Formats: sequence, C-alpha cells, structure tokens
Amino acid sequence: MSASFDFDGRVVLVTGACGALGSAVCAAFERTGATVHATDVIDVEDEGSLLDSESVAFHRGDFTDEDDVERVVGEVVNGEDRLDYLANVAGTWAGGQPIDETELSEFETVLDVNLKTAFLASKHALPHLRETEGAIVSVSARASLEGGEGDGPYRASKAGIRLLTETLAEENRGTVRANCVMPSVIDTPANRETMDPSGEWVDPADIAEVFLVLCSDATSPTSGAAVPVYGEA
Repeated sequence: MSASFDFDGRVVLVTGACGALGSAVCAAFERTGATVHATDVIDVEDEGSLLDSESVAFHRGDFTDEDDVERVVGEVVNGEDRLDYLANVAGTWAGGQPIDETELSEFETVLDVNLKTAFLASKHALPHLRETEGAIVSVSARASLEGGEGDGPYRASKAGIRLLTETLAEENRGTVRANCVMPSVIDTPANRETMDPSGEWVDPADIAEVFLVLCSDATSPTSGAAVPVYGEA
C-alpha cells in the first residue's frame, strides 16, 4: 500500500534542517508540493550539511536564541503570508557518564538544543498556526519512556518534548494539532560512525513520512500523541 499527500499552497518551517532527519523532512514536504522553509544553526553550504539548498528557502538561525527565532518565523510569515506546519527537528545527543559526573554545560546544551528550541519555535509559530489551523510535529525519543545509564540529560529533554506536545495540544484544542514522534535509533552518518546498525534503526526518510501523516487531514482527530517509530520492532 502506498500513500500520497498534497500540500500544495501550504507552508512548513523545519528546524534542524541540515541534519539527516531535518533534511529528510524537508525533502518529504517538498515532494508534496509544500513551500518549505528550513532553518539551522549551521549554514546550508557547510560541509556537514545534508540539506539540498536548491529545493528550499533557507534561514540561518540559532533557535536557542529567542531573537533569532522571532526573526526567522517573521521572515517566513512576511514572505508567505501564512504558516501551516512547524517541524521541530533540531536536536543533539551527549552523554556517556552518570549524572554525578555530568558537566553542567553538557546538561544545559542538551536541554537547550532538544527542548528549548522546540519551546521557542512553538511559542512564536503558534499565533500564525492558529490562523491556518495548522500542526506542530516534534521529535521525542523512545529513550524518553524510562531512565537509563549515561544519558540522563538526553532522556529528560526528550521526555520534556512529550509533555510540551501534550500541553500544546491541550492549550490549542480545536485550532492547532500538536504531536511528536519517538524514534529508536535514527540511521544517520554520525550514528554509523559510533554504532553498528540493527533492525531497530530507522531510516530518516521513513520518519519523515510520519511527519506528513501527522500534518495531513488523515490524522485530523489526533493531537497530543507520541507516535512510536521503532524500525522493525
């Protein structure tokens, strides 16, 4: 069975767009006919960027900085006169040591990149998403469902995404839908450098398809959900 989506005339903003998942989400929306605006703290022309700069409108911005968030959202809305979807993809991982050996700077960085960016993007996108009765999709993680060893700040930040999503859904019931996806391990170049792939790894392109589903009319009754994307599990 195959699925197709038509988002012609719709506008999406994707954070963390230069990474493996962010670039896949941009490509997926672009294929549906949506107008894609992408943002990342690194430049689209940097060596580490995986984003096809020819298919999207790119805005360089640090989404841990509220002024940058307000500027980028304003550029999108002023240029398009609307915003339909927000994809909160920006994220990072750091860890390897127990809480009592974790530096405060590491804790703050993980919380800032994974949770603060989603909070600020949602805060400034919401007034415009209410006008279009749009949707927000964010990235949590399967690891957020329980504690573990060596990555407490990461798990806490991703649990925060789930609770932020539920709050956004409750506060905007009937106007803006908010959901999140919970990947296991995403199949990225960075992860392949440090781990051996397994059946529980998920292709970014497959996760991107779930973003399309959660923004589409097919899930119009669905808000506040945390959707598992666990690969072959």
